[in-house]
Amino acid sequence: MHSGSPNTQPYALIDEMRETPGILRRFDPASTQNWRAAIAGKKRLLLSGEGSSRIFPAKNMIDLARRSGNGWHIFTEGARQAAEYPLEDCAVIGCSNSGRTRELLALFEKAKSAGIPCYGVTAAAGSALAALADDCRILSCGAEKAVAASKSVAEQALVLQSLLGGAAWAHQDQAADICAEILAAKIAPDIVQGVAEAAILYVAGRNNGAAEEIALKANEITRRKSAFLEGTYALHGIEEVMQADETVILIEPYRAEIEKCREVLSIKAGLRVFAIASFDTPFPTIKIPALEGFDGYFQLMAGWSVLVAAGLALGLDLDRPLRARKVGNAD
Repeated sequence: MHSGSPNTQPYALIDEMRETPGILRRFDPASTQNWRAAIAGKKRLLLSGEGSSRIFPAKNMIDLARRSGNGWHIFTEGARQAAEYPLEDCAVIGCSNSGRTRELLALFEKAKSAGIPCYGVTAAAGSALAALADDCRILSCGAEKAVAASKSVAEQALVLQSLLGGAAWAHQDQAADICAEILAAKIAPDIVQGVAEAAILYVAGRNNGAAEEIALKANEITRRKSAFLEGTYALHGIEEVMQADETVILIEPYRAEIEKCREVLSIKAGLRVFAIASFDTPFPTIKIPALEGFDGYFQLMAGWSVLVAAGLALGLDLDRPLRARKVGNAD
């Protein structure tokens, strides 16, 4: 395997990841203030999009809303499934970096014909999504050259999170500094090797979008098969078919389940188990700070760093997977 550091390799993906702390630092949390009244006037808020434009942005917002006691009924579905539901009591927010995601455009067309308020989040000011939306927030991050989205995921998440307000925004600069530190940190060689050599990479964690997004990025960046294991799913059946040549990354694992994870996954199943956590664990751990309102971003940064290091070790072209594509990237 090749060796390499994310600080020295000329890939757009790495450059775009490095831009994320600056995007966070410059973000205006008051940018969606005029949406709040319209959303509050509806019974439900639907967050939609496809792939990375929905997974972390939507689920991070939902997680933070529930933890803060926000009274909005917020839910998320992919655009095709959402279009099958009655949405008359909803406001809809759709995220698409290109503004051309066909599934989301079809959902907006249906919603608009029924008089449902629709708001867009995109990097493309003149896009079809911007034209369909009642109002649109244009991302500052711009188009991404790498297929695996990174900076747009973070900024979309910030836009949705800003709707919740809250005291966390007072620590915005601190959060940006921490993101930069995480992205600059070197990853231990045994963790890089364990991810690079995994026949299947399992990413286990809360349903806040971070672990699920890391599992998706594993496909695009390391070309490894992956699976997102929500909550304690890793301990409730799938362990029966896990093999010793597979790897598990635990994202901020539940303290009450740590010993069970060690016993079932590490000892009995023989898997390599690593953790990304704000506390020490019995496994090789990428230690990250905790900061209310921004923990999901820190987990995402650490996950990106692991995957990039593994991709470099495998000698892969991080910017261009063989089959995976996204709207806005040339074939």
